[in-house]
Amino acid sequence: MRQFLFTFLLLLSFLLSAQEVFLHEINSMELGQKRPIKIYVPESYDVNKERLYPLAVVMDGDYLFDVFVGNSKMFAYKDKAPEQIIVGIMQADTRYEDCDYDKVSGLPSDTGNRFYRFIHMELLEYMESTFRLSPFRTLVGDSFTANFLNYFVLENELAFDAFIAINPSYSPDMPIMLQNKLSMPLKQKLYYYTNSGKYHSAEKTKIIKDVAFLLNTTENPDLSLKYDFFETTSLTASKGQAISAALAHIFDIYSAISKEEFNANVQHLSPPDAIAYLESKYVEIDYLFGTNMKIRERDIYAIESIVIDQENGEYLVSFGDMIQKLYPESPLSDYYIGMFYEKEGKYKQALKHYKNGYAKFDENSENAEAFYQNIERVLNRQDEILLEAAAEEEQHELEKIERKEAKEQEKENWKAAKEKREAEKEQKRKEWEARKQKEKEMMEQYRKKGSE
Repeated sequence: MRQFLFTFLLLLSFLLSAQEVFLHEINSMELGQKRPIKIYVPESYDVNKERLYPLAVVMDGDYLFDVFVGNSKMFAYKDKAPEQIIVGIMQADTRYEDCDYDKVSGLPSDTGNRFYRFIHMELLEYMESTFRLSPFRTLVGDSFTANFLNYFVLENELAFDAFIAINPSYSPDMPIMLQNKLSMPLKQKLYYYTNSGKYHSAEKTKIIKDVAFLLNTTENPDLSLKYDFFETTSLTASKGQAISAALAHIFDIYSAISKEEFNANVQHLSPPDAIAYLESKYVEIDYLFGTNMKIRERDIYAIESIVIDQENGEYLVSFGDMIQKLYPESPLSDYYIGMFYEKEGKYKQALKHYKNGYAKFDENSENAEAFYQNIERVLNRQDEILLEAAAEEEQHELEKIERKEAKEQEKENWKAAKEKREAEKEQKRKEWEARKQKEKEMMEQYRKKGSE
């Protein structure tokens, strides 16, 4: 019984995990047959009914599909790429017929054209009518099918945005056709990944490398090219490595701001330009990948120093308002706006926002105590200002008293000086009177002598 239960649970677990992938057959008029396909739909598909998903079409789905799905799930789990809906075309018995080309012109043969139209008109139409897809599409091929995907690159109206050409075996004139196409302005951003390695012959390695060089020399701003040469791996292992490297390249914009992106695109920006860059990045993510994803907090922290340190923090309120719209439940918006008012010396407003932010923490939050330090700092600063004001008032009173005492002292000094001057004047008057008296007496004596 226990063994039966274990087997049942194991089978149930397998069935539940397998619900993400299902098989389907498209009754193709172009191919004149039913073509089996595998489709992977992320578990989140039924959770958010408004969300759109990028589409990846994987040729050689018999062996590439599972590898691509595994890498896609890993990148999505690590938040390095959006979740994708992936369709794998089964070609185990038909890949050379499907992707056949004329050996002289290098263009698709009759069977190749039919397979081209199958993808363009039947497969894409089925996927678009069945699933919620964003505008972003990726086409994947290996070796022979990696050459075939280039016919979609040559289109006037591109049906795909990204191309992963793993170890391509190019048809005649394909390198020149690609160079001519990709040297011209495109109506959209085009991502192109290709690779080779030591497992190839020197001749094939040179061809692939030369094609990558030719495409790189086009210097087309609409083309984002990545070429890898694997030194220490096998041909089989290179397929998984190439897919992983390609996803990293194609979905670079989706990832959070890396140190390289910050150094190249952000660090020299002014605060309003840094805020605009962040908003624009996520608008493009939403448009391309349909994720409707809010700006990551780590990306907010990435431009924090620019907003705080430059232009006296004048854009902290704009920064806080942006965060308030994204994360109304987060204390970050109140933190930045409070910081602005604190820098301005408007402590009453700063204290209001810091208290609002603190109120958003759960009582058991580890960060609540650290955030409360902002409130304590402002309260302490207010107390310091009151003490400084009291000290200034006391100093003012002391100076007032000193001025009064100085004035009274000056008055006393003036009075003493006046009395001294009057005493000196009286003394001089007495001396003058004494001198006059003496002179008078001498004159009397002189007259007496004269009469005698």
